[in-house]
Amino acid sequence: MRRTPKGLRLHIAIFGRRNVGKSSILNALTRQEVSIVSEIAGTTTDPVEKPMELLPIGPVLFIDTAGLDDIGALGEKRVAKTYKVFERADIILLVSQANVWGEYEEEILEEARKRKTPILVILNKIDLFKPEQDLKAKLNKERIPYVETCALNQGWETTAKIKNELIKLLPSDWISPCPIIADLIEADDLIVLVIPIDKEAPKGRIILPQEQTLREILDKKATALVVNEENLGKAISNLKQPPKIVVTDSQVFEQVFASTPLDIPVTSFSILFARCKGDLKQLTEGAKGIDELNPGDKILIAEACTHHPIGDDIGRVKIPNWISERVGSKIDPAPDSQCRVNFDIYSGHDFPSDLKQYKLIVHCGACMLNRKEVLNRIYEAKSQGVPITNYGVAIAYLHNKLERALEPFKKKKRDENEKRLS
Repeated sequence: MRRTPKGLRLHIAIFGRRNVGKSSILNALTRQEVSIVSEIAGTTTDPVEKPMELLPIGPVLFIDTAGLDDIGALGEKRVAKTYKVFERADIILLVSQANVWGEYEEEILEEARKRKTPILVILNKIDLFKPEQDLKAKLNKERIPYVETCALNQGWETTAKIKNELIKLLPSDWISPCPIIADLIEADDLIVLVIPIDKEAPKGRIILPQEQTLREILDKKATALVVNEENLGKAISNLKQPPKIVVTDSQVFEQVFASTPLDIPVTSFSILFARCKGDLKQLTEGAKGIDELNPGDKILIAEACTHHPIGDDIGRVKIPNWISERVGSKIDPAPDSQCRVNFDIYSGHDFPSDLKQYKLIVHCGACMLNRKEVLNRIYEAKSQGVPITNYGVAIAYLHNKLERALEPFKKKKRDENEKRLS
């Protein structure tokens, strides 16, 4: 059985100056030597990730970062990587030497406030230094929770103090996470999943969004029928009653829509994830930016994973081709040299800070990212005036199928409104 994917884990980031005990705190919480502990400042260079089960919270991902006071050319690069972690942190642990507080700590507090990220201050090394009373008064006044620890004492007391405070800081969307499909279906419903044989999925496996959607269907005690696009029409005609919904891979939208009767709702895995991991309304609005594109414009393709692309990769080949065809249709005649659109590809946690150079951002389904990071990217795009959409929404828009693909969500809202009025 595989581990819980990183995108479904609570991301807990550990920040602080060099040599204040960040790595010792991580090792205490995990009960493992995850990070190297040394008296030499700057031992941690790149962010260190440790997935684990933190009871009673559940699956978490700890991220140990380099010190924000790192110096030199390499230090600046490490600090830049540390700042990127703010974008995906669900909770921040700010580790400070018990008797030291200054601009670096205030800077982290400000980042947490700006992003509305819960923060816990850990006043460390109390075996050597006594916490300043003024500092404790300040934290109490600003209602910032804190604990006093000696991380080198990796006993129950240290971990219990931190875990108890972490439980109080759990974000609401962790306690009641946004569903993928569960709220659109009922127990005993039949759901048809259309899964093409994807060259990017290793033999014997299906890709992560399909796997997670299937698991939610099973948790709901509903029934899933899995077919490929070639067998969809025949499978539906053989059913005694129509399925509650058909969910398809976005790459075969046209074939699936043609094979599915109009009275059966259809959407895609990527559109389900647009709602689950991001903001479906914003990503739908962003798709309209496709019609504003002109030859020579730059488009950002953002991929959450760092897979090895295949020849007809959806993000690097198919979507760019479809968009280029749409832009080229504005020109009559349309020689290739005049209708080219430029594409930049960013993968994993890499995401440019300056988005104004782009006319559109097309994001993947983000199954490998947590919701906090995706929402942060949507916010950054919106604040810089750049439309952002995702693969599934963009593909449906490009094939003039978006209205039908969004109908299951509109129907859910209508049903909820009717229920409130009755």
